[in-house]
Amino acid sequence: MLEDSIDKNYTVTDVERGDELVNLPSSVSPVSSLDKKGEYGIENDYPRDSTDVCSGELSFYEKWFQEHNVDSSGIEPLTDEQKTQPSLLNPTIVWFSANFVLSAYAIGALGPMVYGLNFGESALTIIFFNILGVIPVGYFSVFGAKTGMRQMILSRYWMGNITGRFFSFINVIACVGWCVLNTICSAQLLNMVNYGSEHRLPLWAGCLVIICGTVIVSFFGYTAIHNFEKWSWIPNLAIFLVILARLKLSGKWSNGPWTHGRTTAGDVLSFGCAVFGYSGAWATYSSDYTVFMPRSSNSYKISIALAVGIFVSLCFVMMLGAAVGMGGVNDAAWGKLYKDNSIGGLTYAVLVPNSVHGFGQFCCVVLSLSTIANNLPNMYTVSLSVQALWSPLARIPRPCWTLAGNAAALAISILACYFFESFLENFMNTIAYYGAIYIALGLCEHLVFRRSFSNYNPADWNDRSKLPIGIAGTAGFIVACFGVALGMDQSYWVGEIGRHIGKYGGDIGFEMGAAWGAVVFIAIRPFEIKYFGR
Repeated sequence: MLEDSIDKNYTVTDVERGDELVNLPSSVSPVSSLDKKGEYGIENDYPRDSTDVCSGELSFYEKWFQEHNVDSSGIEPLTDEQKTQPSLLNPTIVWFSANFVLSAYAIGALGPMVYGLNFGESALTIIFFNILGVIPVGYFSVFGAKTGMRQMILSRYWMGNITGRFFSFINVIACVGWCVLNTICSAQLLNMVNYGSEHRLPLWAGCLVIICGTVIVSFFGYTAIHNFEKWSWIPNLAIFLVILARLKLSGKWSNGPWTHGRTTAGDVLSFGCAVFGYSGAWATYSSDYTVFMPRSSNSYKISIALAVGIFVSLCFVMMLGAAVGMGGVNDAAWGKLYKDNSIGGLTYAVLVPNSVHGFGQFCCVVLSLSTIANNLPNMYTVSLSVQALWSPLARIPRPCWTLAGNAAALAISILACYFFESFLENFMNTIAYYGAIYIALGLCEHLVFRRSFSNYNPADWNDRSKLPIGIAGTAGFIVACFGVALGMDQSYWVGEIGRHIGKYGGDIGFEMGAAWGAVVFIAIRPFEIKYFGR
């Protein structure tokens, strides 16, 4: 429910001790007040306060972070005093810019190039499945403002303490995987510059360029990311408009013949799974980018603004990718470049031949750097997901985990870039399954059982005696995985239901996973509440 139902008198500095409510002075940091196990019977995940209470001295790394304006905030809930960014434009522009990038354009090209759909079929699939994806992203964004909690901390309130931490582990993999996917797209495009000569940038070097750019911004945290995203969409828009004009001038585009029947239905479902995997996966990040907004922020405005920001950017870029993909279907030379170097080769075919004094190659370089805008939310959230995973990991500052996540993404992307098409398709669909299950279980807990934001006590965020046991969450997740296995249609696994949808099968894994998980969760959760009281 989107009603603004937060208890106005509540702050996260209220801590329960037995049956007594202790109100800490607002001048006392919740971190320094709660980080000693035993005082309130709670062992906290966030890093120990590096300030010496007696001397007031800061540790070396805290001094360095302060000197260089590095955001070192962790996973502890934010107090009202910390929620100082009321602007709705900031998170909206982050999501708009993060999706107005090369990797979304690459997803759109899968429609014609991999699934054999014409432009109209691809466009309708993009619109419908993006609607399914962006609605929960916008809705979950409200939780950041209303509760002050990060998305993976909210998971503990929905699926239980242990199962919530398991979702944090999956989210770490997803964040790194997204960064790998984005980096590979850009490395392939950079590799096409100076095509036909000996002076081409190797794929591994392209990966290094993109990851270095990501590190420079993501290391400094929330504010730096917002400042970068505020302007990064402008050059991307210019390049996408150039692609649109060049595609029109080439005469390679056509809508293609409309098809029908079970095989087309299977292709639409499989492509739709990849589209949903791109938009819906942001739901596991949502509240991370609205936690600094005041609790009094309008819920409807947050939800609608963020959902529309993602939807507009994704539809435009994915449909442009589908249009370029039709050029690859219609022209054998373009199709060969796509086969040789995936989306990088196809984009080169549109931009470079017969361009004015190498302007097309300049556009390729600028567009490849757009990936940094998409990598930034991934590398910020991966650091928070690692801290939410296990208490000792939370003692390591967030910027250090950002560096570790980028290092992992670099190593994997260099290996995966030589098998990109299969990696892209398989990864996107797998992320769709995870995102759909997470969305289904989270919505069930909030809409059916908690119903109001006032039923989330941020002081319980790391008190396992106050969080759900997780029986319903665990059972729902396990059964959902069986639903996914029956409905999926991948090169590595074809489910018994998915295989019967058309000649090549159809992927309904994320739909079945979400539905089965929701049914089991709703059936078991009342018994968990009855017998355990939480």
